[in-house]
Amino acid sequence: MKAPPPPAPSLPRWLVVIGVFALAMAGLFLRAAWLDGTDRRFLLRQALDRSLRILTLPAHRGLIVDRNGQPLAVSAPVDDLCLDPRVFIHETADWPRLADLLGWPESRLARRVGFARHLYFLYLRRDMDPFKAESILNQGIPGVFLVPADKRFYPAGAIAGQLVGYTNIDDHGAGGLELEFNRWLEGHDGRMEVIQNGRGQTVSVARVMRRPEPGHRLRTSIDLRLQYLAYRALRKEIRREQAKSGSVVVVNPQTGEILAMVSLPSFNPNNRADYRPDRMRARAATDMFEPGSSFKPFTISAALASGRYEPWSLINTGHGVFRVGNYTIRDDADWGTIDLTTLLEKSSNVGAAKIALSLPRHFLWQAYRDFGFGQTTGTGFPGEAPGILHRWFEWPPAAHAAIAYGYGVSVTALQLARAYSILADGGVRRPLTFLDLKRAPEGHRVITARLARTLRTMLETVVSPAGTGFLAQIPYYRVAGKTGTARLFIHGHYSHRVYNSVFAGMAPAGHPRFVVVVIVKHALKAYFGGLVAAPVFAQVMQSALRLYGVPPSHWPKRTPPILLRSVAPVS
Repeated sequence: MKAPPPPAPSLPRWLVVIGVFALAMAGLFLRAAWLDGTDRRFLLRQALDRSLRILTLPAHRGLIVDRNGQPLAVSAPVDDLCLDPRVFIHETADWPRLADLLGWPESRLARRVGFARHLYFLYLRRDMDPFKAESILNQGIPGVFLVPADKRFYPAGAIAGQLVGYTNIDDHGAGGLELEFNRWLEGHDGRMEVIQNGRGQTVSVARVMRRPEPGHRLRTSIDLRLQYLAYRALRKEIRREQAKSGSVVVVNPQTGEILAMVSLPSFNPNNRADYRPDRMRARAATDMFEPGSSFKPFTISAALASGRYEPWSLINTGHGVFRVGNYTIRDDADWGTIDLTTLLEKSSNVGAAKIALSLPRHFLWQAYRDFGFGQTTGTGFPGEAPGILHRWFEWPPAAHAAIAYGYGVSVTALQLARAYSILADGGVRRPLTFLDLKRAPEGHRVITARLARTLRTMLETVVSPAGTGFLAQIPYYRVAGKTGTARLFIHGHYSHRVYNSVFAGMAPAGHPRFVVVVIVKHALKAYFGGLVAAPVFAQVMQSALRLYGVPPSHWPKRTPPILLRSVAPVS
């Protein structure tokens, strides 16, 4: 029996393992070489798509300042906390931690990430404090990154809320001057490419594609000091009279610059929880109202311009009652036969109606149109209403008479301010503006300078002790103006309990520096314009005259100490 042949010698196991790894490495090397030679461009593009991101570099929004350089709107750097859902969706272990940092339930975070699972960009929280945002980023959660941004702040708060306006979440103007001058303020955003790692974190900046161009600075015509004083005076009167709303406009008639525009109730643009449509409306520009007797000076202007009347011409007001068809016009008292100056002083509706009916409708309509009624004021303010002035051939006899004392026509506080500015500026109409001007714009003459002076002199009697606007007097200054009290048209008829109280005037009457219009709506206590709106006018006008150092119209021979105290700054 033969012995079995000896077994064939076998390779050591370690050599087999090395051989397998060598073959695998050779295969990978050959595969890489093949891909590098055939699909290099495609693979590089795929790698860049997964690591290269284009980020927006927000442009710094321009400042808004008042005429003295005081800030009305400024931008501060903040951070937007963002997420790459395609990275984060696989990091379920970090979900509870991120939700806790955000103060959210984990279900809310999971729902948002689930909806955006195919996106590479998702906002988690906008306008974060940079320190808080950085602390979250330092947690090293995959997919979380920051995008720099700006947040708008308004130092004046509610005092100039509707005027300055506000921006939306993307820092674009959405109301007021922010919207009107948005293109000037917003500048142009920049763009840059960054490389991110697999955890969604920025590793380096590849290149800056376009540098951000900051917005321009906007210097307005607003005087923040006057804005505050007007806001305070109006708020005090509204609270005292338990009124629903009110507006104040202050204009420099020589240039058309708006120095203050206040509307109440107001809102604080720094607090988005305070954003309510009824508070965000700039009523001085958007709300139309029937001006009542504050419209009479323009009827008298038309009468004097016609050549048929003089300031001393007499009008028989009867017994204070006048019927036009089925419409009855009444005065507050029986003034008998009065001249045109007394008509303004006593505010006779009957006298104004009789004068209007004696003038052709088309002539009267054109006179009102020349004063800017039925047209915007040229400010470009968002939402500004043009008012309502029906064409003359649409006036029935009752409307022909009623429009003489401010019914059947609707205006805004801005329109009324521009119309009185024409009287103050010697009969020249200029567009109103919110910009700080270096020189006055070209104007259009509406009435003669002599007629404007005559009307100012006549309107001074309104502020005399015997006039309806005696509470608008300012010590040592000549004041010209007119009261207005108009019933509100509610549910198809004029209410006997709800009124608009108006006062519009100028000072010093000889050479007016300021025009102030005050309207208080729905005062529950006193409602006459001379009792409600005139005191606000006096406070605001007195403040304006003192702030700008306008010399008094006359100096008393002997000044008692009590009178010196009466012209002290309004407290």
